Amino acid sequence: MNRSPFEERPPFGESIDEYINRLRNVRFRGKSFLRLAGVLLILILLFGSFYQIQPEQVGVVLQFGRFSRTTEPGLRFKIPIVESVIKVPVQRQLKQEFGFRTIETSGLRSEYSDRAYLEESSMLTGDLNVAVVEWIVQYRVSDPYLYLFKVRNVEDTFRFMNEAVVREVVGDRTVTEVLTVGRQEIETTVQQRLQELCNQYQSGITVDQVVLQNVNPPDPVKPSWDEVNQAQQQKDRLINEARAEYNQVVPRAKGEAQQTILQAEGFALDRVNRAQGDATRFKALHDAYRRAPEVTRKRMYLETMQQILPRVGGKLILDEGAKGVMPLLPLENLQKTISTGAGRKEVTP
Repeated sequence: MNRSPFEERPPFGESIDEYINRLRNVRFRGKSFLRLAGVLLILILLFGSFYQIQPEQVGVVLQFGRFSRTTEPGLRFKIPIVESVIKVPVQRQLKQEFGFRTIETSGLRSEYSDRAYLEESSMLTGDLNVAVVEWIVQYRVSDPYLYLFKVRNVEDTFRFMNEAVVREVVGDRTVTEVLTVGRQEIETTVQQRLQELCNQYQSGITVDQVVLQNVNPPDPVKPSWDEVNQAQQQKDRLINEARAEYNQVVPRAKGEAQQTILQAEGFALDRVNRAQGDATRFKALHDAYRRAPEVTRKRMYLETMQQILPRVGGKLILDEGAKGVMPLLPLENLQKTISTGAGRKEVTP
């Protein structure tokens, strides 16, 4: 069959009916694709309109990249494409490590990196010694707006602030204070100054705690430092032992000396009082003797006998004027007295 030169020929040798059917199929498939794309777009917009804020977070909503509002925990709505959300953990305690890195924490044991971060931990003390200081800073985000928009790269800035403050505080103290007795004071001072810097920079960060994890001398001088510490500990031990011996011996010696002094003072006072009493008694006796010599002499004799006779064991008194009387003598008691050598024979006229 001859075709007109102006008649359109279907491509690839297809007939007109086949070509029309193929165009219909292509149009139908294009409509199906548009419907599918529309459904997907609706689903994307629907699911992109809601977001979930966890209990420890706060949502910061941005409209075309500009701060709009903050949202509390829960299921929230936003305008798709127009608004975006940044979730900030305000209730979670964050931390930064200096001088070391924790690789993994499993259970109660933590694994640390083998690398030595000496560029962070090596510090010069006030007495021109070097100390290796490792520490941890625990902090929280107190103001999400300041945290996100007031300071660029706030985490790096906060890290640089930590290094600057710790180096300043360590540089004001001796190496002995840094390694031993001054650690608590250093932690408190660093926390206060770091918080002042955070407030000055309006970083929205609250510093909870600064902990000196490990403080050591550098490895090349560590053996010498250990020997110095051992010598210092031995010195302190000997001083404590000497003080204990001193506290045990010296107070006892002081007590014994005080006791001896008090005894001597008591003995001296007794002798003086006795001497004064004897002198006063002798003067009184002398005055009485001058007034009545006979009476005083007899009284002195009787008083003397009164003191002496009770000390005499056995006594035998005979009267020469007694006649016809058989004296009754306690011979048994007299024999005992004589046998003991305590008996005495006294004859009174």
